[in-house]
Amino acid sequence: MAAFVSVTLFVSIVVVLSAFSLAESRRSAGFSVNLIHRDSPVSPLYNPKNTRFDRLRNSFHRSILRASRFKPALIQSDIVPGGGEYLMRISIGTPPVETLAIADTGSDLIWIQCQPCEMCYNQTYSPIFDPRQSTSYRSVICGTKFCNELDSQARSCDARGFVRTCGYTYSYGDQSFSDGHLAVERLGLGSPVHSQKIAFGCGTKNGGTFDELGSGIIGLGGGSMSLISQLGTKISRKFSYCLIPTSEKSNLNTTSKISFGTDIKISGTDDNLVSTPLVPKKPDTYYYLTLEAISVGNKTLPYTNLWNGNVVNGNIIIDSGTTLTFLDSEFFSELEPAIEEAVKAERVSDPHGQFSMCFRDEKEIDLPVITVHFSNADVELQAVNTFAKVEEDLVCFTMIPSNDIAIFGNLAQMNFLVGYDLEKKSVSFLPTDCTKH
Repeated sequence: MAAFVSVTLFVSIVVVLSAFSLAESRRSAGFSVNLIHRDSPVSPLYNPKNTRFDRLRNSFHRSILRASRFKPALIQSDIVPGGGEYLMRISIGTPPVETLAIADTGSDLIWIQCQPCEMCYNQTYSPIFDPRQSTSYRSVICGTKFCNELDSQARSCDARGFVRTCGYTYSYGDQSFSDGHLAVERLGLGSPVHSQKIAFGCGTKNGGTFDELGSGIIGLGGGSMSLISQLGTKISRKFSYCLIPTSEKSNLNTTSKISFGTDIKISGTDDNLVSTPLVPKKPDTYYYLTLEAISVGNKTLPYTNLWNGNVVNGNIIIDSGTTLTFLDSEFFSELEPAIEEAVKAERVSDPHGQFSMCFRDEKEIDLPVITVHFSNADVELQAVNTFAKVEEDLVCFTMIPSNDIAIFGNLAQMNFLVGYDLEKKSVSFLPTDCTKH
């Protein structure tokens, strides 16, 4: 009988870092990070008052909010931190101050709230960082490398005495914002703590929909200001993750893993390993792949452009922080009847209006295998990747139509070891039991 997601999803995860050293050598063998499900009992975000279906619906809602960050018309600084929060435990400054920040694969700039605050949102886990108490804090001067890496619309220059310091202003699609000064500071990771200097935004005016547990954002995207880019050769520009399905109650207290560096366990000789090229596009924050077709059983539907009938390179973003998968609405209208034909159950409407396709689940129904065909990589998705039980008698298809850029979300990535090699410009998929990874 096909399995599907019936409880909470990978939308927000607390990241607890393993010990590693960045300062002592040019290259590191790598390090791994535990990913704790946002809604699991061991998460600081866990709310015991919510039912499993409450948590599921909330995660879908955040996923839809997050998707608006990827609209092609937006510049790099226009991103929405609404959906896929991962919280990274870090320390910053000398002496180090421990805090949590959202680890975001869909943005680049690293920033946290700073004193003296002109306007800050409520922050409960730790005190707001005060750079005046740190001996390693240094302001970035206008015209220098890090300042010039900021988008021109996000960059400003402020006069402070005889020097002009670099300021930043980031505005987000959900009316959230951060404004402050660019600086260089020691970022500590792991226990015992090892650290290196990184460029980050010291935000003195911040507000919007940010979670009060976090102090800011750690950008893990592909741009030059992200943590991935600043660690650079120390992690060989490689990282991977393996997300555990939460359809089984036994998995609720089990942590997923994200790994950085040369010790990533993806074997190029594994027959089940497939790789697809990363497509360079603007903004370089996002990780673009090319989706060529989707198969439902033996029926294959090409993912072509409506106007010229061709497949567009870089037509989908892979994002570990977005729960659902978003597909072009014209293509979705062709996919819909194929799904309906393959699922032998009564089709019904979603009472909450989130999903286009739902089915009455009076007795556990058989659900089809769906294959996504990326360039040079066919990824076979099981029911756990494509369907969710959102109510006791309701199963919904977790791919939905979009009029903007397509997104390959984290439900579709569960039980795959997903590896990013930014040197070779590729993403790899290896079917894996992530509970054993």
